[in-house]
Amino acid sequence: MICFRMQSYSKKRERNGAGAKNRHGIKTLVVRARPGHPSQGLLNAGGTVFSCALGRGGITASKREGDGGTPLAAMRILSGYFRQDHFFGRRTRLKMTPIDSALGWCEVPQDRNYNRPVRLPYAASHEHMLRDDRLYDACLVLDWNISPRLRGRGSAIFFHLARPGFTPTQGCVAVTAKVMARLLPYLSDGTVLKVVR
Repeated sequence: MICFRMQSYSKKRERNGAGAKNRHGIKTLVVRARPGHPSQGLLNAGGTVFSCALGRGGITASKREGDGGTPLAAMRILSGYFRQDHFFGRRTRLKMTPIDSALGWCEVPQDRNYNRPVRLPYAASHEHMLRDDRLYDACLVLDWNISPRLRGRGSAIFFHLARPGFTPTQGCVAVTAKVMARLLPYLSDGTVLKVVR
């Protein structure tokens, strides 16, 4: 089991936006852009900082479908998906559902299932959750534009696995598989991923 040291300056840590991290879990993950690299970020988990990838559009306060921006927002982690055949570090308090070949995610603002999981085949444009590039081997759903859903405000904003070199996402936050496996035991549906500037 991974043990995290608690720092004694809680007020300073709160001011810097880092949530408490201990055996009871992580309350807040704070993400900000890496200086000089708007599509890459730094994720602070209770004082431990990890590299992450952000959307190709950087951090945006006015997220729109297809803009590639990562929302400037505090987003609760709702649940997750995983590939049973690829990702094994999934011990967590989150509800995790296995990904199969029939799982998709609708990305058409006019569709009644916009920004919702759908079963494939599906008529409207959608994302396949069973990906060859393994980005969704561990994929956590963030509550961006979930309830209420607003047309065109963005869909499929996830916390998932990064490509080599932390190349840009379509608006999600992404970390390495090793970091995801390290964080998962401390995450719950009470954890908030907070993207800041």
